[in-house]
Amino acid sequence: MISSDALPPAPDFGDDDPRIAYNRVWFNLLRIQRTAFPRIARALRRHGMEDPIWHEIMLEIDRSAAEGMQMAELERRLHVAQYTLSRHVTRMVSSGLVRRERSPGAGRGQRLFLTEAGRLANDAIWPAYMDAIQSEFAHRVSTDEAYALCRVLIRLYP
Repeated sequence: MISSDALPPAPDFGDDDPRIAYNRVWFNLLRIQRTAFPRIARALRRHGMEDPIWHEIMLEIDRSAAEGMQMAELERRLHVAQYTLSRHVTRMVSSGLVRRERSPGAGRGQRLFLTEAGRLANDAIWPAYMDAIQSEFAHRVSTDEAYALCRVLIRLYP
């Protein structure tokens, strides 16, 4: 672990307009996602997980236990568009990781349940996922900085 003393000093951006800081946050978040995501996704594919979002989907469904999770609630929790989530869930159902049932009542509501195969796959993938995440970030930020960054990022959720 790198101590915060070993980290380079924060850059002096020299922006004439301080509002530019928000633009910098946005573009840096995008760049981090574009650089880290492909490497993490490759690591997970080597272990049989098609997409990193699958872990999050299965984790949320598993937390719902025996009652299952409504698709609409999963969309809200993961901040994923309905069409994107639906596409992932369809592939996960085909892979035997998740099963869906129609919710009673009007509309097209669905409840999702994690299968035993899904639970086993999710448990098995976690060590590889954690290793991939650690290799991306642990050498760049301290544990304290990681928690501080999480606190800030969580405030950015809508």
